[in-house]
Amino acid sequence: MQLNVFNQQGEDTGRTVTLDDTVFGIEPNDHAIYLDVKQYMANKRQGTHKSKERGEVAGSTHKMIRQKGSGGARRGDVKSPVLVGGGRIFGPQPRDYSFKLNKKVKALARKSALSYKAQANAITIVEDFTMEAPKTKDFIAFMKGLKLDGKKLLFVLPENNQTVFLSARNLKTATIVTVSEMNTYKVLDAANLLLTESSLSIIEKYLKA
Repeated sequence: MQLNVFNQQGEDTGRTVTLDDTVFGIEPNDHAIYLDVKQYMANKRQGTHKSKERGEVAGSTHKMIRQKGSGGARRGDVKSPVLVGGGRIFGPQPRDYSFKLNKKVKALARKSALSYKAQANAITIVEDFTMEAPKTKDFIAFMKGLKLDGKKLLFVLPENNQTVFLSARNLKTATIVTVSEMNTYKVLDAANLLLTESSLSIIEKYLKA
């Protein structure tokens, strides 16, 4: 697939780039996508949830009523889980939700996500550029020039660019990431994928390896 290359003003430069079919033209694997997104979401969980069990609740250990002869059910101390203010039975405990996923599966998931974007014609290529100062209005003008304003955008840079990041920080519809930060979830969560020429070459080099 060939895509036109645009400049910072949104004008067609007259040049084109060819997307590598081994990265942007594969048959998407939905299960690989599911596993990669599941791992990403699991890794974001803090796992710090905690409730007190019977032995951790403050209170007397004195048996409230005698074992037999009351006519009611057996009852222990005030920390019993069946009483208000007692411990919780099988409550949540701190745990680590992360799990391992093979590199080949992660690479397949990323290529599948990129292929979905290519099929939907949701990829735009822009030539490498820089911003002189962090100005949100300049970044908005940049998106309008590319006809991407108002759309949920993932802008992938080859390396960290603080000026561009600060310019887009206050925009709810734009997310700025580097190639190393790009993942399956972020690609699929965006309506449009914006790549610089350098980013494209790095992505293809990384996923073809």
